[in-house]
Amino acid sequence: MKIEGGCYCKGLRYVAEGEPLASLQCHCRECQYITGGNPNVIMVMPESGFRFTRGEPHSFTRTDIENAVTRYFCPTCGTAIGTRSPKRPGAIILKVGTFDDPSVFQPKAAIFTVDKQAFHHIPEGLPAFERRPG
Repeated sequence: MKIEGGCYCKGLRYVAEGEPLASLQCHCRECQYITGGNPNVIMVMPESGFRFTRGEPHSFTRTDIENAVTRYFCPTCGTAIGTRSPKRPGAIILKVGTFDDPSVFQPKAAIFTVDKQAFHHIPEGLPAFERRPG
């Protein structure tokens, strides 16, 4: 699979190639902050097939928690592009909203439903987990 995408202002562009490692809805409280209240819809792709083709992102990593993720975003428009997590070495976690064609996303699971809000929607039949599945 080849995914191309970028930020709102077009200052950042990327390509991700390879087979998706996961396609998820994440309802955790941290993702709610990042999205402005909704679950985060993400595809995990092999890091080896990922590269920025235009621009350089800014990054942010919390220093007050263990195993903090590094978040990448556009320095101009602020669009969140993706995340690298110590719990997923060799992978890049991409925000589906940044895909040129977000219709390629088909969630395989909803995670961290322990933090799900009443206004969040989980499609019928989608496996859902209170936290990260084993």
